[in-house]
Amino acid sequence: MGRLVSCALLFIACAAGAAEPPPPWAYPVNPPGAQPPADDGVPRHVPDSSAAFTLTRIRDLFDAPDWHPEDHPSMPQIVAHGRRPEVFACGYCHLPNGLGRPENASLAGLPAAYIVQQVEDFRSGARRSAEPASLPINLMTAVAKVATAEEVQAAAAYFAALKPRKWIHVVETDTVPKTRVGGWMLIAAESAGTEPIGNRIIEMPLDLERTELRDSKSPFRAFVPTGSLARGEALVNTGAGKTTACGVCHGGDLRGLGPVPALAGRSPSYLFRQLFDMKQGLRHGPWAALMKPVVTPLTEEDMVSIAAYAASRNP
Repeated sequence: MGRLVSCALLFIACAAGAAEPPPPWAYPVNPPGAQPPADDGVPRHVPDSSAAFTLTRIRDLFDAPDWHPEDHPSMPQIVAHGRRPEVFACGYCHLPNGLGRPENASLAGLPAAYIVQQVEDFRSGARRSAEPASLPINLMTAVAKVATAEEVQAAAAYFAALKPRKWIHVVETDTVPKTRVGGWMLIAAESAGTEPIGNRIIEMPLDLERTELRDSKSPFRAFVPTGSLARGEALVNTGAGKTTACGVCHGGDLRGLGPVPALAGRSPSYLFRQLFDMKQGLRHGPWAALMKPVVTPLTEEDMVSIAAYAASRNP
C-alpha cells in the first residue's frame, strides 16, 4: 500500500511539472551535525598580513576578518561589522574585497543598483534557491528582511566601487579529486584518490586552511569537463543555435552592460546555480522574465559549459 501511495505521489508531482532536483555538486549542503573545531585560543596568521585573529574572532559574523586592509577602501560600518543582533557584516561572507566564495556571490564591481535590487528580491521572496537547506541563501534572506535602505545603499556603493580581479583558476580535466562538503563548499576528501568529473564543476579552495581563515588573498580552482570551454564559448558568443548569445545583454566581454551584471571571472558554481534557479522559475526579479526564454532550452551540460567559459574570462 505504501509503495502504491509513493508511486501515486510521484505521478502527481511529475504531472504537475515538479521542479527538477538541484545537482548536489552545485548546491553543497553541510552534513547534519557538522561542527568546526573548538577554538584553542592560538592566534592565526596568513601570508602577507601582520594581523592575528583567534578562531573565535574569525567566526564572528559581526566582525569581518580583515587580513589585508591595504587592499581596499575603508569599509562602511554595515560591511565591516553589520548591526547586532540581526544584520551580519556584509564583508564577512562576501569578503572585504568583495570577491566572495563559491557558496555566495562576488560583488566587486557589480552595479550598485543591481546589488540593491537583489537584496530587495531576497527580501520579497522574488529570489529563492532550488536548495531549501542552503544556509548562505537563508542567511542572506534573513538579513535582507531587516536591513535598512540606508544600510543596503552603503554596502552596494562600497562593493560597486571595488575592482574585480582574477579569483578563479579554471582547469579542464577528465578526473578530479574526491570531495566532501565542508563550510558549504566542496573540499578535498580525507581519503586520497580521484574520480571522473562527469557533467560537474568541482570548485575548491587552492589553500583550504587560508580559505577557512577567510583570507581574501586565497583564491579558488574550478575543475570543469574537458571540452566545456569550447562548448561554452559557442553558447556564450553565438547561442549555438539554441539560445540567445550572452553578450547581447552582458556585453561582448561579459563584463556587464549598464545595470546588467558582469559574468566574466565569477564563480562557475555560483553562475550555474543562477542559470538553474532561473530555469526552475525561482527568480522573479525585474530581469528574470528576459532570462526565462534564454535558459529554458539549456541542458545541464549547456549550463555547466556556459558557467565554465564565463568563469575563465578575465573580469
